[in-house]
Amino acid sequence: MVRLRGHHLLCLLTFVGEGYTPAFTRNYLRIAGRISSGEAIEIVEGPDDICAPMLDVPEAHCRNDSTLDRDEKALAAVADLLGLSLTPGSILRLDSERLERLRAAFAAGSVRAACEECEWAQFCTRIARDGFADALVKAKRL
Repeated sequence: MVRLRGHHLLCLLTFVGEGYTPAFTRNYLRIAGRISSGEAIEIVEGPDDICAPMLDVPEAHCRNDSTLDRDEKALAAVADLLGLSLTPGSILRLDSERLERLRAAFAAGSVRAACEECEWAQFCTRIARDGFADALVKAKRL
């Protein structure tokens, strides 16, 4: 099971193979493959499987209060959109219908309150504007 914090539910929508460090990117590529193959996601509070390569980096934002706030905003938006109760410990599978709904809402801006202060926001906007063509997380039809 892939362990993800709230805001990474949004980040995975636009992941195209770029990241903070080569180790971070390699790790994220593996996680994108696991999610694409249908592996379940467990919602966690705080650092998750994507954060793992950054936890020894002193300036990493993984434990900042602002990042925890971003997690809460993203989790609430995703839960509302999907009509689910999502809290730490919840299990989620991203089938193609859910992924399409999330990407449509992301492109429309309706689930992006958590992205307001993110350094990647403009980059992700471009990916969404291009129809997520190069995004690496895919989903199976269930």
